[in-house]
Amino acid sequence: MNYYEIGFDARGIFHKRLNRFVGLVDITWPFEEKNVKIHIHDSGRLSELLFDGNEILLKKPKREENRKTGWDLLATKFNSHWVLTNSGLHRGIAEWMFNLGIPFGKLKSISPEIKVGNSRLDFVLINTRGEKIWVEVKGCTLTLNGRAIFPDAPTERGKRHVEELIELRKSGERAAIVFLVMRRDSRCFYPNIETDPEFSKTFFRAIDTGVEVYPLLFEFTPPKLIYKQQLQVCKH
Repeated sequence: MNYYEIGFDARGIFHKRLNRFVGLVDITWPFEEKNVKIHIHDSGRLSELLFDGNEILLKKPKREENRKTGWDLLATKFNSHWVLTNSGLHRGIAEWMFNLGIPFGKLKSISPEIKVGNSRLDFVLINTRGEKIWVEVKGCTLTLNGRAIFPDAPTERGKRHVEELIELRKSGERAAIVFLVMRRDSRCFYPNIETDPEFSKTFFRAIDTGVEVYPLLFEFTPPKLIYKQQLQVCKH
């Protein structure tokens, strides 16, 4: 089975979010330490995952200079399974998928962080036919009644990225959004209309324009992140 390996360095118990990017936890393994500050590499609300008493996995950062915290949040428990909750890993995961030929088939080149208009898109890909494909990657950790939904907090930046993809598609280029769905109980994908109606309108406009949408479902059984399948956009 093909998988992406993501190890962890500690287990703990989450207590509270001090601000958008810092949380307070107790480390329970491989040693015990209380009230440790950690970095939360995800700007979403994550309210169904980051609550007092929930189990978490932590990872030591590669570089510790100029940091206020010595640990990164890696994953959180939801029911009986782990949910990867570190958006800093998304680029590596996406490149792994692209190199496997998912979802675009065999590629000739993969170039990250390309400036387009007033934004930077995550990737521009070139396939074996010489087609250029502009790609934005988003992580999805919220699922309600089997529907993976994005975003879990309003995202003006995310809306702007989709608008850039729409303009690229209008100019004749291929453009796509890839959603990395980290909740294994997801059956289909839908934009979060209640939380961010403006992003949702832009999402549907993108589909109408011909922007491709690929929700990719994963299961995290540490240290293995396993690709399960491509989901469909929910009918309603």
